[in-house]
Amino acid sequence: MVDELGETAERVLQFIQNNPGCHLRKIKEMIQISQGTVQYHTDRLEKIGRITSNRSGLYKHYFPVGVFQNNEKEILQILGQETARQVLMFIMEQHAPTQTDIVNSIGISAASVFWHIKRLIELRLVDEVKEGKYKRYQLHDRKVSSKYITTLMRNYYPAIWERWSDRLIEIFLSMSRSEKK
Repeated sequence: MVDELGETAERVLQFIQNNPGCHLRKIKEMIQISQGTVQYHTDRLEKIGRITSNRSGLYKHYFPVGVFQNNEKEILQILGQETARQVLMFIMEQHAPTQTDIVNSIGISAASVFWHIKRLIELRLVDEVKEGKYKRYQLHDRKVSSKYITTLMRNYYPAIWERWSDRLIEIFLSMSRSEKK
């Protein structure tokens, strides 16, 4: 296939296959080619049906064709963004935190947390539950969402998966210690 596409296009395609949900700038930085070259090859690969893209705000995220369903693409987009991933992971860990809990844990402004939560709600990954004067946030469908998220993270973001799995081990260990007391 290298002969048909050319070496650079093949490198771009390979990167997208290994990093689904990546955006133009990430491809540029990791492959170390100019942004114009990346844009040319992603447009070309999309036209010949080798990749597909989803636009989210200012970013266009790229995926290999025929591998992911739309909801998986959306989850990969979130996992590929540090702050959005931190918010989602905190909600998964804490089960039903408030916005203040998230702000205090992650260390970003309430407005930023609100913006990320709004996006997660729009993607039907998170639900807002009113509890008195508080709003709490939880996974939309805890069983299905956590399975999707952990599987996609393990398969496509192994370094993040390792860090996150270490955090889960610590949570389970601290829970078992408190049960013994």
